[in-house]
Amino acid sequence: MARMHVKSSVRSYESSSTSVNVNPKEKIKDCCRKLVAFMCTQVGVGGLIVGYAIVGAIGFSNIELQTEYPHVEEMKELRKNFSEKLWSATAADRNVNILNKTAFERQTDGILKDFQQDVVEAIKYKGYNGKSVKDVWSLPAALMFCLSVFTMIGYGNTVPRTPWGKGATVVYAIFGIPLYVLYFLNMGKVLAHTFRWLYQWFHECTGRKKPGQRIIVPSTACLWVMFGYILIGTILFAQWEKWDYLDSAYFCVTSLCKIGMGDFVPGADVEIKNGNGSHLKLVINFVYLLLGLGLVAMCYNLMREDVKEKLRELKENIIDAFEDFKFRMVTCCRPSSE
Repeated sequence: MARMHVKSSVRSYESSSTSVNVNPKEKIKDCCRKLVAFMCTQVGVGGLIVGYAIVGAIGFSNIELQTEYPHVEEMKELRKNFSEKLWSATAADRNVNILNKTAFERQTDGILKDFQQDVVEAIKYKGYNGKSVKDVWSLPAALMFCLSVFTMIGYGNTVPRTPWGKGATVVYAIFGIPLYVLYFLNMGKVLAHTFRWLYQWFHECTGRKKPGQRIIVPSTACLWVMFGYILIGTILFAQWEKWDYLDSAYFCVTSLCKIGMGDFVPGADVEIKNGNGSHLKLVINFVYLLLGLGLVAMCYNLMREDVKEKLRELKENIIDAFEDFKFRMVTCCRPSSE
């Protein structure tokens, strides 16, 4: 008993001494390996892509908010100057706006035409749209910008104008696009596995599955899922943005197909009047598109499996038909016995 106690104490001492003498670098390497392994899982990739978008939104918002748009400052100065011109024209003759309406209109009409021409030039050549940099680069708007960059949608309604913002966009896209591809593949596998299980469970509950039968999700089921998802987005955005249902469906399809025309973007038309009210719409649009792109990946996986199965069946049918044709030819050409 004494020897066993001594041996156990020696072992505990050795284990404690080895644990104390572990290299801190090895601990850091082991933690990094575990972190990388977790990030490569489905949950890790989903959290990583959302975190990457949030970090990018905060970064781009801080970069672009440092300086106001030059055309916004120019329009403020333009309004001030023309206000002074109107006051000067009116104050030149104190009785012109009371006794002579025609003269007042003639004097102010020329001033307003000049103002109108300057506004048109600011809109046409300088990109003025009535929004300040705070309206354009709010955090939800920057979140949508990040999504459009690494998913390669590229709406084009929000673009960086500072040199630092343009450089950060290049770096952000270089690292973000491979990350999105990893998300696309992993999310497609997860959703495909879940939908396949639900489809098999439905067949088992309804008694349609035969013993030993392999259930393959048909392509039509995937198309119905995408149709339902687009229908939900069509109704949602049509009610929010007061769009036509055709325009809303057009936005959903072009966004999920990563075409990204940019002529319809949720929250873009109401930011000037009610910027805070459009922020929630932009966040929901972010979630809708991110989940929708995952559904596209799911349909890609399931439809590829369905096409492979149909090609395999077609190959077997062609081989059977060829064997049957060969048998018939041999039978017909065989000389009859006398």
